[in-house]
Amino acid sequence: MARILLIEDSPTDIAVLTQWLERAGHEVLASTSAEDGIAACKRERPDLVLMDVVLPGMSGFQATRALSRDAETSGIPVVIISTKGMDTDRMWGLRQGAKGYIVKPPREDALLAQISEVLGA
Repeated sequence: MARILLIEDSPTDIAVLTQWLERAGHEVLASTSAEDGIAACKRERPDLVLMDVVLPGMSGFQATRALSRDAETSGIPVVIISTKGMDTDRMWGLRQGAKGYIVKPPREDALLAQISEVLGA
């Protein structure tokens, strides 16, 4: 399956999402800030990034833009997972380079389906 980098500052969300992803056979790496996540993305080369928007310091929108515009990481798809559920938030996230957008709390089946779709699995 895939190596997935989870950039999320909520320990509860990290635990739940990690459990779902590992149960589906994925390997999960986690970072609790956008800055650490960008560094981990460059270092670890995951197959996919799951990005929260509301993070300490740099926002997930800013981090998504940074990853999608950096030649080193532009080939790694980002799926945003956020409590920001308005259409304008979704559109903005996709304009920053995200390949998908899921509103929290996600459903396990919808999350796994989005990951499969983005990875072309």
